[in-house]
Amino acid sequence: MESQSQKKNSLDKINLVQEPACTNPSCFFCTMNEPDPSLRKAKLARCFKEMPLRDDQEHVLVLRGIWNIAMTQPDDPEFPSLGIFECMGRLIQRAVNDKEWLLRDQNIYIPYYAAHTIGSYTMNKVHFAEKAVNSNVVMPLIELLRGKISWVEQRVAVRSLSHLASHERTFEAIAEHEVEIIKLAMEIACNCISTVYRRFIGVKNSKRVKYHSDLLTTGLGDLEMENRKAEEWASQLQCWSLHLLDCFACKGRSLNLICNKHFLKELCGMWGGLVNCASPCGIGSIRTLCNFKTGRESLANSKEVIESLCNISRSSDDWQYMAIDCVLLLLKDTDTRYLVIDTAALSLADLVELRSLNERNNVGETITQTLLQDYHKIKYGDLKLRSQDAERALKETWDLMVERRKREKLMSEQELKERKHLVGMLKQEGNKKFWSGHIEKAVTKYTKALDLCPLKMRKERIVLYSNRAQGYLLLNNPEAVISDTTRALCLSTSASPHKKSLWRRAQAYDMKGLAKESLMDCLMFIQGRTKAEQTKHAKIPYFAARMIHKQMNATWLFATIAKSKNKYEAKVETPEVLEHGEDPCQVTEINERNDSVAEESMMEGKRRRRSKQDRLRRRKEAAVITAELAAQNAVR
Repeated sequence: MESQSQKKNSLDKINLVQEPACTNPSCFFCTMNEPDPSLRKAKLARCFKEMPLRDDQEHVLVLRGIWNIAMTQPDDPEFPSLGIFECMGRLIQRAVNDKEWLLRDQNIYIPYYAAHTIGSYTMNKVHFAEKAVNSNVVMPLIELLRGKISWVEQRVAVRSLSHLASHERTFEAIAEHEVEIIKLAMEIACNCISTVYRRFIGVKNSKRVKYHSDLLTTGLGDLEMENRKAEEWASQLQCWSLHLLDCFACKGRSLNLICNKHFLKELCGMWGGLVNCASPCGIGSIRTLCNFKTGRESLANSKEVIESLCNISRSSDDWQYMAIDCVLLLLKDTDTRYLVIDTAALSLADLVELRSLNERNNVGETITQTLLQDYHKIKYGDLKLRSQDAERALKETWDLMVERRKREKLMSEQELKERKHLVGMLKQEGNKKFWSGHIEKAVTKYTKALDLCPLKMRKERIVLYSNRAQGYLLLNNPEAVISDTTRALCLSTSASPHKKSLWRRAQAYDMKGLAKESLMDCLMFIQGRTKAEQTKHAKIPYFAARMIHKQMNATWLFATIAKSKNKYEAKVETPEVLEHGEDPCQVTEINERNDSVAEESMMEGKRRRRSKQDRLRRRKEAAVITAELAAQNAVR
């Protein structure tokens, strides 16, 4: 009863404007007002059965109403039990097969709403997903995934297929088309950003496909909102494609296809952006592949992937723990350990004193044990690494976490006090050298102080590491800055990270051209300052705001494409309703027909404005749009 009441509330504005009395016996809106539950169900079942067979100008209004209900009440069993999946699947199939019907009236909106409705109802409930599969929705969704209409429909199709593939009982229905789906998902993940740019963002406003603009902003937004939503949808399209791949990868399926060298190189650069920060995107897929021998071997042979993992492991990224997990899994595998240790040792050595991360305790101890598991072979000359820097990093880790701990356990209280006093003096001398311009001498003093400073004096060591990092920053040694600031941040708490170290590491990452890592540190720096000031009107320092602006531009989802703007200006395509897999002559014919249909629709619209029936239709549309706006926050 509660669910039925909610549906009535979702459509109450539509129902209120139904005057004069409707004479259509199959009217969806009249059926929703039917007070008799059994009669209502019978009428709805007939409505869903007849809808794909009829040509009705109100189809779009009906689909938008159904979409609105599916988004706000995805677990309500009424519509799924009455044939909604078969209806949506047949509408999509008709749109793909009948181009003339698709381009008539406002039918171009139908495939989007139909695929979105399927995805919403199959998101949570396994038995809904089974009903959808049994209603033959898989092939129509794959048709949209192939790009038979446009990237907008691809987004909702890949979302729906991901939900179906994520349920154990419906996975095999998707796996019947495994090879094609894997290849399509990989292609979309790699190319969707450039596709959205070429077909929407990079197109002049007057030449954009109108129904794309309407869907992005529900017809009520300006150009800025269109661009912002297009960026969000492009990111979602990429993330859903990777999620679909993960549904296969987590079962060890098609790893030979997914572990393509070119795809892995692209994968490590997919991070979702700030518009979709809730998705692990590329790092999540890499983490999945690390669970399998084939995946680890392929990842270990990709220099770009290993470098990306090491950078994320020493950053403020929300998925830092995933990157650390990946590197540790590669190091624990004897077949991949010595393919990655030369690079990984340099990064992980800075994290050995990390106490907790993402509710995980003793992270640094785990890293230490993994790094030093066969250090005795290196120490006694039985094993040589290719990189002397990696060997030095392992030796420093051994000295810090093993030898130094043993020595300090034997120290007397008097000796510890003497050490503390000496460290304070060296720090002051280093500060004097620094302010007098003798940066290298200051770095030397800080180094001596760190060597003498007892491990349990965490606050003093944080300051010394951070001060030395500032010296390295002035000496243009960004790698040393990242190392020291990371060590300082490991010694501080995750709830209150050392702010100066965050800012200095952000600058170092900027020097190395790692915009994403720099941006993450900047944001954490601002967050820390805001908390420290404890005021509602905390000001962002100008230098930090300038850095954030710079890195936001550099990490913009379309930044790489925008840099090649001149190249793309010659290649930006006129948006097409049908994008892939069509004969060029047919596409041209469809475009011409689309233009003529648009002109005819414009003339027809002027005539219809005078009719009472058209006024009623437009009132309904306005009511649906109003109801849609309330549902926007429920988008999954």
